[in-house]
Amino acid sequence: MRYPFGTITITDKAKELVNKALESKRVSQGKYVKEFEERFADLIGVKEAVAVTSGTDADTLALSVLYDYGAKRGDNVIIPSLTFVATANSVINAGFVPNFVDVERDTLNINPERIKEKINEDTIAIMPVHLMGKPADMNKISQLAKQYDLKVIEDAAEAHGTKYHGRDAGTMGDMGAFSLYLAHIISSVEGGIITTDNKDYAKILRSLRSHGRWCSCSPCRMNITGDYCQRRFQDGKDMRFTFQRIGYSTKMNELEAAVGLGTLDIYHDILEKRIGNLDYLIENLQEFGPILQTFKKEDYEVIGPHAFPIILSEDAPFTREQYAQHLEQNGIETRVLFDSIPTGYDSFKFMGHTRGDFPESEYIGEKGLHIGVHQDLENDHLDYFLEKTRDFVGLHS
Repeated sequence: MRYPFGTITITDKAKELVNKALESKRVSQGKYVKEFEERFADLIGVKEAVAVTSGTDADTLALSVLYDYGAKRGDNVIIPSLTFVATANSVINAGFVPNFVDVERDTLNINPERIKEKINEDTIAIMPVHLMGKPADMNKISQLAKQYDLKVIEDAAEAHGTKYHGRDAGTMGDMGAFSLYLAHIISSVEGGIITTDNKDYAKILRSLRSHGRWCSCSPCRMNITGDYCQRRFQDGKDMRFTFQRIGYSTKMNELEAAVGLGTLDIYHDILEKRIGNLDYLIENLQEFGPILQTFKKEDYEVIGPHAFPIILSEDAPFTREQYAQHLEQNGIETRVLFDSIPTGYDSFKFMGHTRGDFPESEYIGEKGLHIGVHQDLENDHLDYFLEKTRDFVGLHS
């Protein structure tokens, strides 16, 4: 049996919209992108959503908004030391410095009790990550942000459908940044989207995604007489080619938005299926006691499952590599559970951290892996994984 890590469901409606976009020859940002943004915003309950080309760009643009509010290049942003590397890359790409905080082993998320000690005069924001769809402790994070006058940008890349005390991921900070990569619950194959209740932030985001233009709007009936936009020329300048800020080229296109609209139609079905798969695996992994561990679901949260994390105990009689190899040999795709970014990746050696600075992240990086929990997996797949795990653990007992 093959147990793939991820999948994407492309609906008949998505195919129809893609074909319509191709036939119209309007394949750059247009009406489908606008519809996708509006529906995504409605789904999670915010006023604004701005679509871009990736989750990394979503993080980067959300951070770049802060320059309009007094941030300076070289300021620092607090992020977890264990997450997908895109979170840290986006901080660097936006011109800031990652200020790493260790995570909790039982949640995989930033340890809120360790944040305060890292805040300094150059700290401008906290960017918690809801890793694997498990929500970070937003109550404590929000309290700290308020106390120290910091912005909160949620990295909700893997957290479609995640809720914390009844509130959706992407609605609890100043902005939320989602990935729409093909393995995620809502997908446009590639893509990202930023959510906010602040209309000024949204206006800046639309400028940033189009090179920092002054005019980032689509021509609308109010401003047009015939073919002439009354706001286009001001003070002898063409406002479509006047640039207010350093920007990016990261607009979502119509083909991606069409696929995204298709997954929005079946979002609740996908989420329900994934939650069922996650619950099944959490319950049945208990068979393997302390040797194999995963996170715990709390009563106040809904985990929007991206994948299923597994962490080996300190006294496990086998290595993560041996276990992963066994699963792979039996057709079960695995991924490592990331690593401590500042001490595990060559790309961040320049920051000067040493092994031991982030012990929980380093432990998970050595002992953790994750497997799929997606909507194409049936109980037969999950039972097959459990059977192969049972065989492997039995050999090492």
